[in-house]
Amino acid sequence: MSNPFAVYAKHYGVIATLESELRTGLERFWETTDTILNGSSIHLVPPDQSGFSLSRNFFSTLFLYSYYRIGIPSERRVLYAAVNQCLRGMVTGCDNILDDEYKTTLETDLPTKAHRFRSVLDIMVADRVLFAILQDYCLTHDFPVDLALKASTASLQALTRSGVQEASEEGGIEERLDPDIVLRKIHHFKTGVLFQSTWAIPALFEKGGSSETQAVQEALYQIGIGCQILDDIVDLFLDMRERRHNYVASVIVHREPEVLQKQMQSMLATEHAPDCFYATYPEFAGRMKTEALTMLENGLRHLFIDEHQGLVRPASLFIADRIGVRINQKMDS
Repeated sequence: MSNPFAVYAKHYGVIATLESELRTGLERFWETTDTILNGSSIHLVPPDQSGFSLSRNFFSTLFLYSYYRIGIPSERRVLYAAVNQCLRGMVTGCDNILDDEYKTTLETDLPTKAHRFRSVLDIMVADRVLFAILQDYCLTHDFPVDLALKASTASLQALTRSGVQEASEEGGIEERLDPDIVLRKIHHFKTGVLFQSTWAIPALFEKGGSSETQAVQEALYQIGIGCQILDDIVDLFLDMRERRHNYVASVIVHREPEVLQKQMQSMLATEHAPDCFYATYPEFAGRMKTEALTMLENGLRHLFIDEHQGLVRPASLFIADRIGVRINQKMDS
């Protein structure tokens, strides 16, 4: 599923609008990045056309839709699309370092094996691009320049709320918490609040809040939690080995028959993939997928306006597929 909106694009003009705004925002990010790196010993490789697609920037599109939903003008939606690409670079760079991997946000001529420094560069550049974009917008739109500094600070404060939780798991956890506690105290910050961080800067530029603003942020929160449960389905064994919190593991330990826990431990010791475990217990796997999709689709349903409700199911299936969770077609019907 390369584009979940493809079959609906001819019916919904908003898709074309958001695609155009996303491209303009991303172009602003890349142009500013190129300017900042110019003169350094590092050369930027601009993204190809696929780098601007909705499917490659799906969550960025959802965040952009949340601004559209409450009537933020197009010009500032473009600004926030560029801002969110900066936040994406920071978050991905941090995740890369913590997970000892490299998911590309900036393509440069640095050695591919230099993944730690590439991640550090991604974070440093994203932070500088963020301030440059905010400062330029303030200077050209009669906003006080001090607002750029306040906005930059607000974004850091929003991201660190999630970061503090990540830091708490670095040394490994000592106990497998109850599933409800994992959702309320761990995933709340890890992904729910992280998805809401995309509103930290708009909250400063837009005049006042509203019940609708709060509603779309709550929708993004639910989408984030649904995505995290899907992640936990995929990362069950990885999180167990690294002693990290995992909702699915907590459900098995606290709510399922002991035989499931013993089977999980047995497969964990023999380096089996989680798919083998889920194939052994398909009913359990189905319940976990249903719970994740229910949370995800509740968020999407509350995010999309009435005329766009037809996008809920294709969007949820696209997200699940992107995360790596196979959804049985019988579950879809």
